[in-house]
Amino acid sequence: MKFINPPGLYDPRPNGYSHVVVAEAPARIIYIAGQGGESIDGVLSESFEAQVQQALANLQTALAAADAKLTDVAKVTALIVDHNEARLGIFSSALRAMWGDHPAPACTLIPVPRLALDGMLFEIEATAVI
Repeated sequence: MKFINPPGLYDPRPNGYSHVVVAEAPARIIYIAGQGGESIDGVLSESFEAQVQQALANLQTALAAADAKLTDVAKVTALIVDHNEARLGIFSSALRAMWGDHPAPACTLIPVPRLALDGMLFEIEATAVI
């Protein structure tokens, strides 16, 4: 995959994503359903930050089940209940920490009024290309 942040666009790296990802075919494409902040027991923390951390851990578990790694992720979509700058900061920091020095995937963040479960504050889905 090729990760591009074109000169005519602002630098998205501080927010933990890339503007453009090009994946050449043929490839194996993996779609990861939205992962929320539920523990293996289905428990949701009341903390937004804890839910983000758990959802990202759940994403890694789902990727591993498909023999994929974070560096195979081309695109993520995040859904945030009651989105604000503080929640954006928490999410962006978590993405930067997760991808580290590797190129970050393309990302779309969608503010929403509610998610599938009562108390669910964050959800992330991903598309990986191998």
